[in-house]
Amino acid sequence: MRCELIVLSHLRWDWVWQRPQQLLSRLGPARERTAWFIEEPMNSPDPDTTRERLRAETVDGINRAWLEIPDPGHYVGFFDDVMPKYVELLPELIGQPEGERVVWIYTPLALEAALALNPTTLVYDVMDDLAAFKDAAPELVVRQRQALRRADVVFAGGRSLHRSVVRQGRPDAHLIPSGVAIEHYAVERPGRTGGERPVAGYVGVLDERLDLQLIADLADAVPDWEIRMIGPVIKIDPADLPQRANISYLGMQAYTQLPQRMAELDVAIMPFALNEATRSISPTKTLEYLAAGLPVVSTRVPDVVADFPGIVDLQDDAAGFAEAIRRLRGQAELPQSGETRRVLGMHHWDEIADRMDGIVFRGAATVQTAPNEAFA
Repeated sequence: MRCELIVLSHLRWDWVWQRPQQLLSRLGPARERTAWFIEEPMNSPDPDTTRERLRAETVDGINRAWLEIPDPGHYVGFFDDVMPKYVELLPELIGQPEGERVVWIYTPLALEAALALNPTTLVYDVMDDLAAFKDAAPELVVRQRQALRRADVVFAGGRSLHRSVVRQGRPDAHLIPSGVAIEHYAVERPGRTGGERPVAGYVGVLDERLDLQLIADLADAVPDWEIRMIGPVIKIDPADLPQRANISYLGMQAYTQLPQRMAELDVAIMPFALNEATRSISPTKTLEYLAAGLPVVSTRVPDVVADFPGIVDLQDDAAGFAEAIRRLRGQAELPQSGETRRVLGMHHWDEIADRMDGIVFRGAATVQTAPNEAFA
């Protein structure tokens, strides 16, 4: 019997490699399933374009599709003004189900398009609290409730998100934290010359979740260190990023380049602001830093505090970060602790994908796992 897996995501396939890409690459063609990755609209490169059209290509064994639209001069997501076109054109492109069809959404704004595909199973994988993000669509809260009510299977990517989903009426939601491909980050660290400054670095999206003042104050507190920020700038004005002689911005890096960029760091930092946008985050980069052998310093993001006790160094301000990175310098050259190896072993993407495969495709684990039971 033919089996299809269709993912609708607010992230682009070729953008920062995150949970949707990690899972679809393991649950789609790797398991002999036809796989689609449906993205938000993209502006047409042709300035004379006057109508919407659905575009598709095959990449990494995945059928990637998006609605190409005339440039409206502003960002367009899975919003009401384009949703009728997705509802009309996606079934024409993909066809009607000929067997099992799992439709898997990462944003509740894609719910209507997902239902138009006549799924045999609808999965809602709650990766972020998107309604808490800057410039979030006002209809997100209502669509979130609708998606939670309609989904056959609900996953939550962190314990804070899981509590929120349960409060919203899905006590059967499965807590499945994100993971890491440990072997991907196993690269040799480059040697250092005597004149090179030590480097503390952040790898990830640069957006409203970061405490920009903390970053500036940290750079001032450690003028003999380089503070390296690696990732795309999203939803904030690049002019607002702190500028110091010892802060460098390397921009977005491909997933294949991340191990080398991390190998060039001495200490990894997670200078998150403690605000509404970070209240429910469970940063995947924590595991990636650890897999790269880096000591990690973070502000007290709730899921980091709960999930990495004794592993991540928790600090409250720039002075604490400065003291911590100086103290942790040199630890990247040391063997990992047994506790770190244990935590990484529990969070390999292969194991996570296999567990989710059992829940969605094989009907396993029908009783909800208690928070952190499988990952404690």
